[in-house]
Amino acid sequence: MHMTPSLHAALANADLCVKCGLCLPHCPTYRLSQHEADGPRGRIALSQGLLNGTLAASAGLESHLDGCLSCRACEAVCPAKVPYSHVLDTARAALATPQRTRRTRLLATVLDSPLLRGLLRLLLWLLSRWPAAPRLLSRLPAWANAWPVVSRLAEVSAAPVAPYALFTGCVGDIAERAVLADALSLFRSAGVEVSIPPDQGCCGALHQHNGLPEAATQHAARNAHAFAGCETVVALASGCGAALRDLGALASGNSPALAPKVRDLCTVLSEVLDAHPPAFVGMSLRVGLHTACTQANVLQAPKALRRLLERIPGIELIDLAPQSGCCGAAGMAFMTQPEQAAQLLAPKLDAASAVDVIVSANIGCSMHFLAGLRQRGLSVPVLHPVTLLAQALVPH
Repeated sequence: MHMTPSLHAALANADLCVKCGLCLPHCPTYRLSQHEADGPRGRIALSQGLLNGTLAASAGLESHLDGCLSCRACEAVCPAKVPYSHVLDTARAALATPQRTRRTRLLATVLDSPLLRGLLRLLLWLLSRWPAAPRLLSRLPAWANAWPVVSRLAEVSAAPVAPYALFTGCVGDIAERAVLADALSLFRSAGVEVSIPPDQGCCGALHQHNGLPEAATQHAARNAHAFAGCETVVALASGCGAALRDLGALASGNSPALAPKVRDLCTVLSEVLDAHPPAFVGMSLRVGLHTACTQANVLQAPKALRRLLERIPGIELIDLAPQSGCCGAAGMAFMTQPEQAAQLLAPKLDAASAVDVIVSANIGCSMHFLAGLRQRGLSVPVLHPVTLLAQALVPH
């Protein structure tokens, strides 16, 4: 294998791992299988062998590497600060073939098209209003029940230029128009205007984690240019925010680096509302909190969800089986590895029976929760935190 700068950097990063095993109790896939190759140090060893040419690609190797959820809980506890995600992404890129990347490229084509996103948004809007939809879709594979509830189709207006800018994301553009409107209303309630740069595109996470780093870098460059005039960038989905932070430093051209501007939405919104606090009505709700791995481990805001929602009087905030770790959504993993995803989600669904609503700041996690709840016949709604907060906002 030709030793490119990316391969050289990945091997150097892999060499930082001393195989101490402190990460293993924090790895959700290792806890499930107890198999060394399904843990971080095992996957690093496999990646080293693949990248230095001493280990040939095989179905078994691909299975172990593909099984990683990129939750990065291992990075959060690693004493050597090994950039595990970079090693894994490089190994997956080395395994990339047209066949392996076909599904990713097809999905990316759909998500990159404003026309196709609009059609999907309309379809989901219609589906959300069809009473028979849950019953009919329950007969399909579990991931088919992950369709999000779309309650808004209209365009959302925002300031043309503002210090704060919102990243909507391609899936967010389809499924989270209402969330976008709620976020804008909350910022405005504190007297803060937010822009939505029109030239933004996919965050690149889909490509980066599925063996297409060149495409991921192209998306990073596009977004760096789109957000060049903004001081702070916040993403509706924490997964997108994590990708913007990871990939933002890779952008080429004359645009300022994107990564240093990216912050957690819940954290920024809490600061804004603390500075100019609006009034919120009380709610008698038991709220199940799901903190996405990207929010906790990449954006480093594990308590931000709780801090944001604590300002609503009367609600009870309950962490949903936090000891179980990742919910299993992990980008496309809940579709490509449904059995593993279901096992990881099960403890959180067990805890969900005791709450009135579930809150998550990542669209992928929310869709995975929706599928699991529908499979169990539970009608617990799943909301973005800004939507719940906007519902409690006292109108001016």
